[in-house]
Amino acid sequence: MQIQINYGDIDGSDAIQTRVNDKLHHALQHVTDRVTRVEVHLRDDNAGKAGANDKRAVMEARPAGAGPITVDHAGEDIYKVVDEAAAKLGRAVKKHFDKVGAR
Repeated sequence: MQIQINYGDIDGSDAIQTRVNDKLHHALQHVTDRVTRVEVHLRDDNAGKAGANDKRAVMEARPAGAGPITVDHAGEDIYKVVDEAAAKLGRAVKKHFDKVGAR
């Protein structure tokens, strides 16, 4: 499973990259052989301005042979946003594979 991280208005760092990789591998550990790629888009909706819930993560998983599965989450702290978005993606991907009968 390939993970691609795109940093919109968020300053990329090794810490964020490690967090994204760790959370996605944990959330998708049961299907890593059936998901070819995950794209992650991180952004700050109010870049340079104060504001609550302005950090956003959009994650898109590409299951082999199926259309993309996309989730997003917003909040104040980019690390918590990544955690929640990865958890949502894990649930959405599990639901997809449960629906198609693949385990």
